Amino acid sequence: MANYFVGDIQGCFEELTLLLNSVDFNPSKDCLWAVGDLVARGTGSLETLRFFKSLSGSAKVVLGNHDLHLLAIHGKLKRANPKDNLSALLAADDINSIIDWLRLQPLYQEWPEQRLLMSHAGVPPQWDLTALRSEANRVSQTLKSKDYLEELISEMYTNDVDDYHSDLTPLEKQIYCINALTRMRYLKDDGRLDFDCKSPIQNCNHANLTPWFNVKSNIPADYTLVFGHWAAIMGQTNHVNRLGLDTGCCWGEYMTLWHFESNQRITQEKLKDVKRS
Repeated sequence: MANYFVGDIQGCFEELTLLLNSVDFNPSKDCLWAVGDLVARGTGSLETLRFFKSLSGSAKVVLGNHDLHLLAIHGKLKRANPKDNLSALLAADDINSIIDWLRLQPLYQEWPEQRLLMSHAGVPPQWDLTALRSEANRVSQTLKSKDYLEELISEMYTNDVDDYHSDLTPLEKQIYCINALTRMRYLKDDGRLDFDCKSPIQNCNHANLTPWFNVKSNIPADYTLVFGHWAAIMGQTNHVNRLGLDTGCCWGEYMTLWHFESNQRITQEKLKDVKRS
């Protein structure tokens, strides 16, 4: 059995297929882990979601910010950005079952035997394992409820909840959890999330900002954290146990697949768009 971890797919289904074919991925014995943002800029969001849904127990997925945004679009809370190429997905005859499957996916995955965690953007350094599990699982329970749109999705679009403390309301704790696990890049000096700077680390001119993975964490030091979301750093963290897998395939770069057992990264360049008459 092999375990493969793939970076942000963002609807780039053809590139994903080529990657999996290159390693002879076999869902009857292998497991595919996805760091979230299955949908958006590429043209194959529908195919991507159908594929992961069909894998059942052979896939482990976490939700990214684009996946959560899809829930809002499908729920008529937001309008789709034409650049996100979601028309075919939203018009699919199985869209409702796809959405019901998607909202059952968690915000983090844990592999206790291998001391490994996976989330879309990372884990806020002030959280220990107990906080991560309890806060993320609380969001998952809300997403599973029939009123998830009104109770959470409609409320999550705010930058005001950028810090975690005991005075937060239950809803604010869920919003912080979403902001941290699906949107986090830099932290301010006081530990608050920064939502503005997306630059590569060497181009960040804000002295008060630090990449989240450079801040001392309360997660045990022997845990590996696998994440995506931050294409600008092209997977470079300078930490052996902080693995960034978003390498900007949807932006014209490449998709990265990490083979856990061999610690090998396999890549697939973005395919050139072909204009058809």
